[in-house]
Amino acid sequence: MFPQVVVPAGPVVLRPLSPADTEAIVRACADPEIVRFLPLVPVPYTRDDALQYLEMAEEDWKGGGAAFAIADAETGEWLGNIGLKPSRLRNTNEIGYLVAPWTRGRGVATAATAALAGWAFGHGVERVELLADVENLASQRVALAAGFQREGVRRGAEQQRDGTRRDLVSFARLRGDSGERVAPLLPDFPGGSLTDGVVRLRPLTPADAADYLALRNLPDVVRYSVPPEPHSAEDVAERCRAAGANQLAGRGVEAVIADAATGAFAGEIQLSNVIPPLGQAMTGYSLLPAFRGRGFTTRAVNLLVDWTFEHTSLSRVIAGTSPANIASQRVLERAGFTREALLHGLLPGPDGTRLDDLQWYRLRDAPR
Repeated sequence: MFPQVVVPAGPVVLRPLSPADTEAIVRACADPEIVRFLPLVPVPYTRDDALQYLEMAEEDWKGGGAAFAIADAETGEWLGNIGLKPSRLRNTNEIGYLVAPWTRGRGVATAATAALAGWAFGHGVERVELLADVENLASQRVALAAGFQREGVRRGAEQQRDGTRRDLVSFARLRGDSGERVAPLLPDFPGGSLTDGVVRLRPLTPADAADYLALRNLPDVVRYSVPPEPHSAEDVAERCRAAGANQLAGRGVEAVIADAATGAFAGEIQLSNVIPPLGQAMTGYSLLPAFRGRGFTTRAVNLLVDWTFEHTSLSRVIAGTSPANIASQRVLERAGFTREALLHGLLPGPDGTRLDDLQWYRLRDAPR
């Protein structure tokens, strides 16, 4: 059993929970983000629920877990909860936490998570796991900042309030790990978006699913897709849900091309097929007809590729076009790409046919 002690954690301390924390817990658990990502939190959350949680916390201690309040190091004010679930596997515990909405953005969750993991290792734990909803990017960033490594996705691992099941991203930290921040290969856009004043690139989100589906199922977009098939609503919804987590995992970037003046959805652009040992990735894009002929796609490609070379270790971005897709070839030429090769029969076509791919490249520091 873990000892009930106070654990220092930089700007905060981890201390045993107290009945004096009740009102703050009730206030925090009305937060929409807590309700969204913690389906076991009752709605509405009452004082009786908080008191029941305090009783369950005591049971966690008795069962081989740990349940702390995250508190201000100077005032002792309750800022959140964090704990270790009783071990199901030998010397392995899962960490879980919530942070009050009024204290977010101060590094509280990261400091508490890193400290609790280190404390657990000091008490014989060999592995600490952390699970985060696939859309809970804030929690995934905390895991990485606290030295946890992403291990994969547990499909349908958590039941939601409506009975559906959601994917959880799995992270873990071992006793022998350094505990240093795990820097994402593909960081967030500075300030959340990229813009040149005419177009804006922002991350693809679930709110974009309807626009994205309509775009990807346009006949001319389908024709030049790989494979050239329409998308289902289910596939698009899943792609939008997973976009942020995939970027944090270094798999790729999915961004919306928006009109900078109005914010309107104009198209989409990706950085995909990321190969870190080669320092290479691929870009692709599509645009709604109403926004074509205004240079939006060229601007979007320049924004994304410039960001790639400035903020990642990648040194080469490639693209492929159909030999018949002259409009896309002109976009790449204007964006500083060089024609490289025509690969015969590279891509799957309709009805079992094979299609040629005209490939392009742009290198870091290459003039354009």
